[in-house]
Amino acid sequence: MKANGAKRKIFNDAVDLLAGAEEVSAPEDGIRMLPIDDIRAFRKHPFRLYEGERLDDMVESIKEHGVLNPVIVWQDGDGFEMLAGHNRQMAGKLAGLTEIPAIVKTDLTEEEAYVYVIETNVIQRGFAELLPSEKAAVLVERYEKVSSQGRRNDILEEIARLNGSDMPETCGHDVHKLKSRDAIGEEYGMTGRNIARYMRVQQLEEPLKERLDDGTLSLVAAVDLSYLSDKEQKTVSGLAEEGKIKLDAKTAKCIRGMAGKVTEKRVLETLGGGKGKKVCAGKSVRLSVDVYERYFSGVKSADVAGIVEEALAAWFGKGGEADVPDGRD
Repeated sequence: MKANGAKRKIFNDAVDLLAGAEEVSAPEDGIRMLPIDDIRAFRKHPFRLYEGERLDDMVESIKEHGVLNPVIVWQDGDGFEMLAGHNRQMAGKLAGLTEIPAIVKTDLTEEEAYVYVIETNVIQRGFAELLPSEKAAVLVERYEKVSSQGRRNDILEEIARLNGSDMPETCGHDVHKLKSRDAIGEEYGMTGRNIARYMRVQQLEEPLKERLDDGTLSLVAAVDLSYLSDKEQKTVSGLAEEGKIKLDAKTAKCIRGMAGKVTEKRVLETLGGGKGKKVCAGKSVRLSVDVYERYFSGVKSADVAGIVEEALAAWFGKGGEADVPDGRD
């Protein structure tokens, strides 16, 4: 109960700030004016900062009215880490501010600090507005909170078993995972399978997340590449950056098959970019002229396969009996 109460308090603080409350109650911490340059970004901040017109509007608003809602910072040792207010800090600097009003949190665990980061951004922007990598961060955090109850039930079940009694309505770990995903899926209008895909995206290195966010890497391809080690992902990202490979769905699936053995030389040889023989050739599917013109007019031929695979993944993800396991859950 104590832990749950703490989480509710964290969430309610964030709601009060971002819902535009006129007065923010923070009796144990208070609001302080801090040097704007002394607050560093949160170490695991998964959200992109504002750019363009949105940033310009915030800068103009701060010039005219100042920072109306205090930022939330975490005092960790002698320094301050931003939890909620990265955009206000950046816009404040551009507006010429040297100080910014802040609520200072001191007694937080890293997990609790991360709750601030996630929940305040979701409230401020809305889930639908988030980029794919940002949605992944939110879903992972939400899933871990839901799953904690499942872990508690696992412990209760074990205790009951050790005492030779049955625990009513118990279920195994995999079922807890399924229920957790489905519960989150209902909240966001997504299938449990799609939730699982987004959660895999959290395992990507930053350059690949950026490709996912700017649309040059499909979700299906991103999931496959997430199974590579950090070093292997950097190798693949570097090859794509240099224009030596194209990270479409078929290429990503092929590279995933090399997980644990990915090197620049092997990728190029396998994909036919080096002297070796291309071994990842897939089977072709013929579409009628009418279907192709209806759905793919103006689409680059290299992108058609990825679109088809994503459409099939979305279709079978809805289908109950037709929900074909793909090894990605």
